Amino acid sequence: MGIWNFGDILDVVGEFNNQGQPALIHGDRIISWTDMTARSNRLARALLAHGAETGDKVGFYLRNQAEYMEAVAACFKARLTHVNLNYRYLDDELVYIFDNSDAVAAFYDVEFRENVARVRHRLPGVKAWIEIGGDGSDTPDFALNYDELVGSGDGTALDIERSGDDLMFLYTGGTTGMPKGVMWPHKVWREANLDGLRRIYGGAPETLDEHLDFVNEIGQFGRQLPACPLMHGTGFFTALGALLNGGAIITLENTAKFDPHALWQTVSKHGVTALAIVGDAFAKPMLNALAEEPDKYDLSSVQSITSSGVMWSGEVKLGLLEHMPQVALMDSFGASEAVGFGMSTTTAEGGLQTAKFTIGEHCKVFNENGDEIAPGSDEPGFIARGGAVPLGYYKDQAKSDATFKTINGVRYAIPGDWCTVAEDGTLTLLGRGSNCINSGGEKIYPEEVEEALKEHELVDDALVVGVPDEQWGQAVTAVIETAGGNPVDSDTLKQFVQTRIARYKAPKHILTKSSLERAPNGKADYKSIRAFALTSLGLSE
Repeated sequence: MGIWNFGDILDVVGEFNNQGQPALIHGDRIISWTDMTARSNRLARALLAHGAETGDKVGFYLRNQAEYMEAVAACFKARLTHVNLNYRYLDDELVYIFDNSDAVAAFYDVEFRENVARVRHRLPGVKAWIEIGGDGSDTPDFALNYDELVGSGDGTALDIERSGDDLMFLYTGGTTGMPKGVMWPHKVWREANLDGLRRIYGGAPETLDEHLDFVNEIGQFGRQLPACPLMHGTGFFTALGALLNGGAIITLENTAKFDPHALWQTVSKHGVTALAIVGDAFAKPMLNALAEEPDKYDLSSVQSITSSGVMWSGEVKLGLLEHMPQVALMDSFGASEAVGFGMSTTTAEGGLQTAKFTIGEHCKVFNENGDEIAPGSDEPGFIARGGAVPLGYYKDQAKSDATFKTINGVRYAIPGDWCTVAEDGTLTLLGRGSNCINSGGEKIYPEEVEEALKEHELVDDALVVGVPDEQWGQAVTAVIETAGGNPVDSDTLKQFVQTRIARYKAPKHILTKSSLERAPNGKADYKSIRAFALTSLGLSE
């Protein structure tokens, strides 16, 4: 047993937190650490009994709910590998993730029963479909009922020897529409997390006994609310940290549409200490809700709000601090492939400018030749994270080699974020080197949307860019070349695209241009296309 395996940690934390402290809160439902520990132990045994073996992959096709992290705990205890699925995916996208990950089991919410029924015949490798929700009376013949699995059997800790090399997966949004599974060994993610604890608390536990001391002094009092989806890295990683540290994870009841008033009501009711969001797509509605009813909610428990994935504007931060002057507002600069690139903290006493970060301890910036960028040179380069980095992408050695590189004898994760380094070592983030669009925290890659557009018979060519948008950060914008120059109704085309890919990826704007002016080799000039889109829409940077 050791601090490097999540199952071992949860065993000792569950034994420590045996006085009924909350572990999972969803609406009025509270699952204590005592109950969560027993339930996850039963579920772990059930997964193994239904054919799962050490290292097997388990899909999570769920919105935010208590069962998400409870089932994650069961997988860790059974030495199984978590695989996140975007609940917005359509059939082909779902099949791709299940198939690419080699999943042998899957948790899904009753909300998605019909979707699962359509695709399961294409996924013979999935031995167990486990349905969450409903009253259990109409669970399909092909599925197991979650409540039955967690409610019966042996709830004691499993007698199992685990390893720090056990894996969890985090699937990215995917370049060119093909998501990649980042392979995180428990010991690697835990080491990266300990780096953060050292920065915050001046020290971090190195043994299970020391970890329990940390839980006793600090961890058990944490109340983490991931407002963003657990299926993405920001929500999942923050929730995972709270769980391993013995705190409580609080999830909102209605995640189909973000309701900022429901969020603040939950914060007030349950004494939330920390929130995780994704930029202004969450922060602006949160601020507007407080402005509408400034004295309605008790926000005194909140200590921090962390955003990752997109920039969080300074004006919104200052507005939130007017309502919660005690809170630290943190921009975390990281990726699915690495954590700890940099951190920007804003408090009532001040903070760094938007897009500026204090560089992480194990990070460097390199140019395309592999030379380290000199601070203060204004030369742009790639941020690289050494030390605790993942193994690579599952079943994709070529892309692993392109992202995880060895420079001067040190292995780095280099996802492709460009930045400059000031003389004092602070980073200014320039953006992803590719043409990735970040809309409401979702990473959307133009090539996939372009291909969907070009499937329409009236579209000869298409290019997709992101333009500034107050609500979404960036709005997916398509510039198309039509067959024969004939007009195409944009609403019809948007609906067509939504039959090919997930709805959130569809363009919010569709513009027509007589020629997309590709180079002779077929390459697109995205810079000129984006300039055309900005001018056409009357926007500026």
